Amino acid sequence: MLRSDLKLNHVHRARRTIVTAATCAGVALGLVATTGVAAAPLSAPGALASPSSVPAVSMMNATFDGVTADADAALTRAQETLADATTVRADIEAAGLPLAVGDTSVDTAALEAATDRLSSTDLMPVLLVPALSQNAASESERVAERVAVLRGSLDDAVAAKAAADAAAEAQRQAEAAAAAEAQRQKEAAEALARVNTPAGAKEYAATLAAERYGWGADQFSCLESLWTKESGWDYQAYNPSGATGIPQSLPGSKMATFGDDWQTNAATQIAWGLDYISRAYGAPCSAWGHSQAVNWY
Repeated sequence: MLRSDLKLNHVHRARRTIVTAATCAGVALGLVATTGVAAAPLSAPGALASPSSVPAVSMMNATFDGVTADADAALTRAQETLADATTVRADIEAAGLPLAVGDTSVDTAALEAATDRLSSTDLMPVLLVPALSQNAASESERVAERVAVLRGSLDDAVAAKAAADAAAEAQRQAEAAAAAEAQRQKEAAEALARVNTPAGAKEYAATLAAERYGWGADQFSCLESLWTKESGWDYQAYNPSGATGIPQSLPGSKMATFGDDWQTNAATQIAWGLDYISRAYGAPCSAWGHSQAVNWY
């Protein structure tokens, strides 16, 4: 189990140990300096001053500050690296994807041990602290490199999975669209088959006459009589004169204004025929009356 919850206060306690050692050393140096001064003859030049002792203490304090700062930084970096290792392992497990690297383990034992030594309250002599910091830094770099490899491999696997999912969804949508189009074509074919029968043509004509022109049952009765006389409601009806289809358009190509399928679709012929009656006679009963009078409309 990764131990990424180590606290920096361990290093702070270690720092106090270092500082204590430094203080003791300073006291010892001070005693030596003081003893030397006391033992020296008062008349000796420079007997009351030891200028070299002040820079030495300042240098020692600076050295201790540097050591403890390096130890803090090394420990922080080690803890962050251990946390990163924990996170990447959790992310790999959550993703559940095979990675190109194969092995997904992260060996953090040496880094954990280095972290323990660096954060221990029972530090070794001060001179060993830089070595401990360097060891922790080296192990942090090693583990961080491994984490980077795993993270990169995981990102690649996630991206590949996303691409595969997107392709599968695109395929599903394409298949759904194809199925919808096939269903639409099937329904259109079925509708065409119905409207191309006399009964279906009459049903369609009655509905369109009412919806588009407001002609009710009385007008449709006239329309039914008119087109029964003209074609028997047969969309394939053809007269040697050239009159074609249910409304007996002359020529039949006039009906192309309502659709290119005028030769095969009764609905197109009916739409044209109703428009013609509306423009030429105003209503089917007027057209029927004219047909009865002169035998054409």
